[in-house]
Amino acid sequence: MHIKLDWKQGMAFESMTPSGHRVTLDAGEDVGGLNLGPRPTEMLLQATATCTGIDIVSILHKMRLPLESFEMEIDGVRATEHPKRFTAIHLLYVLKGDMPEERVRRAIELSVDRYCSVSHSLNATFTYSYRLNGGEVVLFRAD
Repeated sequence: MHIKLDWKQGMAFESMTPSGHRVTLDAGEDVGGLNLGPRPTEMLLQATATCTGIDIVSILHKMRLPLESFEMEIDGVRATEHPKRFTAIHLLYVLKGDMPEERVRRAIELSVDRYCSVSHSLNATFTYSYRLNGGEVVLFRAD
């Protein structure tokens, strides 16, 4: 994969993704940016959640399970010293649909253990939980 970035102004960079989407990332005004786009670290968390979400939707579809809605919340804790990497990340999956809990859990497990390349690229401690059809939050795994 190859991506070219062009500096725009201040701390802003624009890129064209290999899939043909233009993206602008920037820093906050407090560090010389112009707030023209999201921060790289915000996009990293968003990419992590989206990657695992795509996996789960695909797996549930292959299981022929009727997903009605799917939301995720992701929280990241960063180190206080540079490079201020993410040290801990928690994902909460909130799903609705007429689906057996063990199959939903299996879909999450497959994404977490095997398929999500973004989360596997990060050096952070991950925890996961899910809520199915408004039920209790179930801690899935703490690495």
